[in-house]
Amino acid sequence: MLVAWRYRFRNSFVQSFDPRAWVIFYLCFLLSTLAFWDVRFLTPMLAIALFWLLSARLAWDEVRRPFLFIGGFVFVFALLTFLTGRGGSEVYTQEHLLRSFAASFTLLGWRPTLDITIERAFFALSQFVRVFSIAVMTILIPYSLNPAHYGITFRGLGLPDKIAYAMDLTMRFIPTFGRDFQLTMDAQRARGYELEKISGGLIEQVRKLGPLIVPVTIHAIIGSEDIIDAMDLRAFGMGPRTWLEELHYRRRDLILIAVGVLLLAASFSISFAGLGKFWVPPQLLP
Repeated sequence: MLVAWRYRFRNSFVQSFDPRAWVIFYLCFLLSTLAFWDVRFLTPMLAIALFWLLSARLAWDEVRRPFLFIGGFVFVFALLTFLTGRGGSEVYTQEHLLRSFAASFTLLGWRPTLDITIERAFFALSQFVRVFSIAVMTILIPYSLNPAHYGITFRGLGLPDKIAYAMDLTMRFIPTFGRDFQLTMDAQRARGYELEKISGGLIEQVRKLGPLIVPVTIHAIIGSEDIIDAMDLRAFGMGPRTWLEELHYRRRDLILIAVGVLLLAASFSISFAGLGKFWVPPQLLP
């Protein structure tokens, strides 16, 4: 049985829009954010994402895990970029050194050194704001879109029936896989399998995870075959598909789409004009 994300109708500002308008606005926001590296232009994008998050009426207990995981991942990724300087070579060509830290030891004749530059610091900041803005909007999708409207939404956006249904199944796969993994882990623990006592090297640990990985993988394959058989029995793909519900645009949906398109057009116009590129405050340069 397929399961969905923990969706709950909250009568929020975000849920008042047609899901197709919400997806179109999300795509426009995504492309608009990717057009900038300047933190001055990325900050309004972050403000839009935070406003969208606050207007969704989500409880912290509902989104605590995904936000802590993705927020921590984005922070660590930006920190590694700041420490190593990797990724910024295509954005800036000159660095202004603030301070250099050298280790008191050497490794095979090489002394570890950490160079702190203005460009690295602002590139890491821009990268964090950029990725975190996109992450905030992405996290809201499973919590603000009704799972029953996944296929209808993608079909309403002009995708063929097969692709729309494939997108529906894809968005349901992750929570279904998580449910099966949790059930398998509980069943194995009831049989005496102690996951907490797994030890050894990496290969040994992967081998000992076999009682979890193998049943879940086989169950996923069998479940996919059952879905395929059910679709074949219903002659799926032989002709145009009809849906139980229909979506209709309202005035507010058209306004949201217009705002997204204007945001995208303005972002690309600014980018083509040579603005929005990587920026460092000139006051900080020596």
